[in-house]
Amino acid sequence: MSSLTQLAPERMARHKSRKRINAVALALSLAAMSFGVFWLLWILFETFRLGLGGLSWQVFTEMTPPPQEEVGGLANAIFGSLLMVSLATLLGTPIGVMAGVYLAEYGQRTWLGRATQFINDILLSAPSIVIGLFIYAVVVAKMKSFSGFAGILALALIVIPVVIRTTENMLSLVPNAMREAAYALGTPKWKVILSITLKAARAGVVTGVLLAVARIAGETAPLLFTALSNQFWTSSLGEPMSSLPVTIFKFAMSPYENWQKLAWAGVFLITMGVLALNIIARVFFRNKH
Repeated sequence: MSSLTQLAPERMARHKSRKRINAVALALSLAAMSFGVFWLLWILFETFRLGLGGLSWQVFTEMTPPPQEEVGGLANAIFGSLLMVSLATLLGTPIGVMAGVYLAEYGQRTWLGRATQFINDILLSAPSIVIGLFIYAVVVAKMKSFSGFAGILALALIVIPVVIRTTENMLSLVPNAMREAAYALGTPKWKVILSITLKAARAGVVTGVLLAVARIAGETAPLLFTALSNQFWTSSLGEPMSSLPVTIFKFAMSPYENWQKLAWAGVFLITMGVLALNIIARVFFRNKH
């Protein structure tokens, strides 16, 4: 009985120590969250304040203006960004999904699978400017011209590793019991993947694609070395093509007030677009669970 009496104060002391540590950890976590939310809200506030002031109907209907012109918009930059982002997504998504399927379903214990995972990890962590320089060296320098096609290739190389990683992870979460049940019924493996595992992981794969689109929508460095820019409207992929990120970079660095207003309008459009894509992706991810 005396030993139990002696242990009681020690347990109370340990309990109080754990409560103090828990309180400190919780306070630090809340402080870190508050720090991040503070900067996010400030960025969004400045984007709304300055971006809404530059929005007008002309932004969507007129070409980028020369310096100190009162009229002008971002129509060619908006079209160029939409075209390159859409085609890069269409190019990179099938490659990423198929590679992710291979890694999750076929290549788990093969040297090719391990090599693919290693290369994909490098691409995921590689700065986008390195990808832009690579496409510049192998495409732009060979063609002796900047082009929208080169910009699409650079953006697609950013999309592919994101989609690969997301597809592989989502397929790995599908229970093996579902596969085994299908195999027991005599279903071939390709049909199991197409009709069962991919269907079960569909929401997660779509989430990965949307997050990849959100990432490339604001990329500037790869496009500076590939598509460059164009003051005029063009739908030819063999010519330099305007884009919102590059136009924002050029206009924001200029001393001209009309260009700066258009740059903030472009920032607002990209921010709202990326925010909408992230919200859609979160909704898909939530519905999966």
